[in-house]
Amino acid sequence: MGDFKKGVFSWWKACTSGSSKLVLYLVVPLVVVSGFVGLLGTNSSNLGFDFRYYTRIWSFSGGGRSSVFSSSSTATEGPVAPPEKRLDLLPRVVGGGRREEALSPDNIVNRSSAPPLAVEAIETPPHVVTNKEESLNITADETHIIPSLNQSHDFPIDVKIRKEYTSLDRLEAGLGRARAAIRDAKNGHRLNDSDYVPTGPMYWNPSVFHRSYLEMEKQFKVFVYEEGEPPVFHNGPCKSIYAMEGNFIYHMETTKFRTRDPDKAHVYFLPISVTAIVHFVYERESHDWHPMKKTVKDYVNLLAGKYSYWNRSLGADHFMLACHDWGPELSGAVPDLYKNSIRALCNANTSEGFKPSKDVSFPEILLPGGTMKGLLGGPSPSHRPILVFFAGGLHGPIRPILLEHWENKDDEVQVHKYLPKGVSYYDMLRKSKYCICPSGYEVASPRMVEALYTGCVPVLIKDHYVPPFSDVLNWKSFSVEIPVKDIPNMKNILTRISSRQYIRLQRRGQQVRRHFEVNLPPKRYDVFHMILHSVWLRRLNIRVHGVDES
Repeated sequence: MGDFKKGVFSWWKACTSGSSKLVLYLVVPLVVVSGFVGLLGTNSSNLGFDFRYYTRIWSFSGGGRSSVFSSSSTATEGPVAPPEKRLDLLPRVVGGGRREEALSPDNIVNRSSAPPLAVEAIETPPHVVTNKEESLNITADETHIIPSLNQSHDFPIDVKIRKEYTSLDRLEAGLGRARAAIRDAKNGHRLNDSDYVPTGPMYWNPSVFHRSYLEMEKQFKVFVYEEGEPPVFHNGPCKSIYAMEGNFIYHMETTKFRTRDPDKAHVYFLPISVTAIVHFVYERESHDWHPMKKTVKDYVNLLAGKYSYWNRSLGADHFMLACHDWGPELSGAVPDLYKNSIRALCNANTSEGFKPSKDVSFPEILLPGGTMKGLLGGPSPSHRPILVFFAGGLHGPIRPILLEHWENKDDEVQVHKYLPKGVSYYDMLRKSKYCICPSGYEVASPRMVEALYTGCVPVLIKDHYVPPFSDVLNWKSFSVEIPVKDIPNMKNILTRISSRQYIRLQRRGQQVRRHFEVNLPPKRYDVFHMILHSVWLRRLNIRVHGVDES
């Protein structure tokens, strides 16, 4: 013990002599402070770190430890749920290299009398779309383990950080609020609208449709890819029976719903005109579809290689529009386009792959002069002497049956292959109570819209057809459906409809006509906006997760 005291005394004397005093004054305080910091390092409850600032500091510390904090760390974005953890409820989840088919069979619309998709799409249980998920101003406190700055010991520091939300997170939160608002409307809470408030049995649920439409106007944004050159891309016909292709592409590129910022878009539009591809790429009589399909495939591959958005959802938040009969076939050139993307099609045939849960049926509209001029309007029901009318060529399997049973058989049933010379087709529509709208080679036909334009009640004779906008419109309330097998009994079916019921059908058709009108510029609730609304509904049915790049 004596030797120890002498040693300490000798050390102290040496330290306090001469220039060594200066060293002592510097070292002792550093030792004390280091010990104090070491004690604090074991208690994280009083320490807070800015995660982003901390990673910048850490990156200058040298060594391999800087790799702990990569820019794509899941600290700021949770991983995509694996398929076994998915919610078998709406909305279905897509992204992260996976696509989850979570639409229940109850949501499938296979015929016009089926329940409306619009109502089913927003029935997301509260535990799926919670207030926390729907708010853009929330903070998600998550605990992360960060190594100590002092490398001499390994005590972890628990810190709570503020999650940074991506633009996709904010988009999905906005959609969550829209779903909640639509559910609120389903419970009877309606908003005023000085322009138009949907009412009546023509709508599956008028208040739900109205609120959904208003929510679309409030936030829906579409990004139009600028790649591709006319006439195959960014172009299309505006006067033929495929006129809706050109009209929609033009209006989509000039509408207020378009955004130039892809990070702000809910959906992405592929400005492809199938009619233009058929006209400019297809060699007539060659029966070779390969060049046309390659055109579509190359275009999608170009976009997928240049942008991240296609691969993020495997195309589920992308849509194309085609009125040409070959639209469904050409979409099959890209499997994900066919299976995942929203396909707006005139040829909405469920037997050929049309899926009402994700695809959009829109009307084929013939505009001979490029506008509706001279096409709208007709006399009252009491000034329509003809019971039922049809004129058209022998296209497909249904029309031959129709002509066989009714051509030149009955004055009240005016069925013609060709109209007599000097007889106006549109005049015959205006003189008739009912107008037959049969399928041709394909299910699409402009006759339904021609009937609505002229005040004639459409008579649908089609198999496997999903009528336009049938997610919100109840076609049975303003049209008549006759199965192919009942064509011989067509007159009896129509004459059994009372005068009162016929007048109801005719007036309801006049009310919904606005949803099929083509305006320049577009007007609220017209055909352009109804197509957009159908796309909007299907976007509400999915939830997109960003790809985890860590």
